[in-house]
Order: sequence, then C-alpha cells, then structure tokens
Amino acid sequence: MIDLVTGAAGFLGSHLCDALLAQGREVIGLDNFFTGRRQNLAHLRGNDRFEMIRHDVINPILLEAGRIHHFACPASPIHYQYNPVKTIKTSVMGTINMLGLAKRVKARILLASTSEVYGDPEEHPQKESYWGRVNPIGPRSCYDEGKRVAESLMFNYHAQNGVDIRIVRIFNTYGPRMALNDGRVVSNFILQALRHEPLTVFGRGEQTRSFCYVSDLVAGSLLMMERDGLTGPVNLGSPTEVTVLELAELVLRLTSSRSKIIFKELPVDDPVRRRPDIALAREKLGWEPRVTLPDGLRETVDYFQRVLAE
Repeated sequence: MIDLVTGAAGFLGSHLCDALLAQGREVIGLDNFFTGRRQNLAHLRGNDRFEMIRHDVINPILLEAGRIHHFACPASPIHYQYNPVKTIKTSVMGTINMLGLAKRVKARILLASTSEVYGDPEEHPQKESYWGRVNPIGPRSCYDEGKRVAESLMFNYHAQNGVDIRIVRIFNTYGPRMALNDGRVVSNFILQALRHEPLTVFGRGEQTRSFCYVSDLVAGSLLMMERDGLTGPVNLGSPTEVTVLELAELVLRLTSSRSKIIFKELPVDDPVRRRPDIALAREKLGWEPRVTLPDGLRETVDYFQRVLAE
C-alpha cells in the first residue's frame, strides 16, 4: 500500500515521510515548494521507496494510494497571510481534490487540521466538541476559516460518498526543520536569541500556548490513521500550558543568550489562551506527548545553530 503525503517538504510533512519510511512503507510526496524546502527531504534522495512530485494540490492529480495524509497548507501567519486567497484555495480546493482522489481510489484520508479552528476560545482547555470563536473577516481568517471548511468537506464526503476520513486538530508544534522565517513564536525566539537580538514579546507575554514536539505529533497522527472506526476530530498537542514570556525566558536560558526581552503591541485576533483537552486522544489512541519542552527546545536550538552555521 502506498502512502501519499501532501505538503511533504514542509516541517511536519517531511518528518511524517521519515516515520512512514521507517515503518517500511512506500511513500509519494507532493509539494509545490511555496513554504516547503527541498533540504527537508535531501536525505531521502536515492531511497527507492520514496518518490517526490512537484505539484500544487489546488490542481487535481490522479495517483494510486491506499492512504492520503493531507498536510499541504501554509501554517504560519507570515506565510498564510502573504497570499490569503492562495491559502484559502489550498485548504478548500486542495481538500476537495484530495477527497476526490480518496473517493476514486478508495483510500483512507487524514486531514491535518488545526487548533486555529477554535479561534480565540472562550472555552478552556479546548475540547473537540467546542465550536470555536473565529473572526470570519479578520487577517487570520484565510487560514482559520479555510481549515473549518476543510473539516466540513471531510465530513460531507464521508456522509455522502462513504469516504474513509480522519481529522486531527494540531496545536502548536515545534522541532527541527521549522522554517527560520516562519514568524512563529518558537522559531522567532530561538533565532533572535542565537543572534543576540532582542526577543520580541507581544502584549505583556501573558497569553498562553502549549508546545508539542514534532516526533510526538507525528506519532499521534500515525496512530489516528491506523485507528479503525474513529473519524475525529481529535486534538493533538501538549496539555502543558506556558505563557509566551515563560517561553522567552526558557529560550534565553537554553541558548545562554545576551538578548533582552522587549514588548510590542498584540497582533489582531491573537488568541489569549490556547491549550488542548487531549482526553479523547488518550482514550482512543493511547497517545500523549512524551518529550518535555526543555528537551524539545534543546533539539530545536541545535538544529537552528547548524542551519545558521551553514
């Protein structure tokens, strides 16, 4: 059985390809390289069980695959706001095309959705049953609403056409192969600290996030794909909540940086609190994160140091 991974050259997609190949599977990767990087897959050149195709999922494609891991979409505000129409097209048209393919070849399909479907939540922590609080016309809506439509499409194809679907809602994930310029808080802080530049904290840094290391996230995604009879959505993320200011201070300690912390105005629609309720993942998948934030950040700092040295 062939596994198709969209967004294969991206941060999460490339780690997923590695994990699938480690299981002995055959993998086809799709990516248009808008945010994906060839370097993320350079180590797979010559692997006869891996094939990479340059393709934009907003255009249909016909391939043989038994399972489709749909991870294609810019995921950082800088990238998804750069071309918001393209972002919406990727979530909506790309998901339609992948669902159409799954329907034709009778493949199981997993959608990498996001905690952004909860918007700036009034419920805390966020359960899968929570409908969210999203601004449909705000600067983040191209991503938030795109993923909400993608989830709707998944369930409608399942109900109308019997497509075998899985949905995971991914909370903040970090680790090696993050793009240095993606504008997310972990990469921002590490890059600023290693360059001894001021760490930019928005607001007073009291907003909270939870950070899941990439290997834990990939493990949860694979368990979800293997699980029979569970469509989801299922939250995947760390239940450990930290403030942005605490994260900045931890990065400074781990990098022994001379950087100072400076404060700037909060961006529009920036969520105040974000933490998953992972009771469903624990119960149905036997999954919870294993890598602590300090340990995962050390691995990520080491990666950033290597990239900057190159």
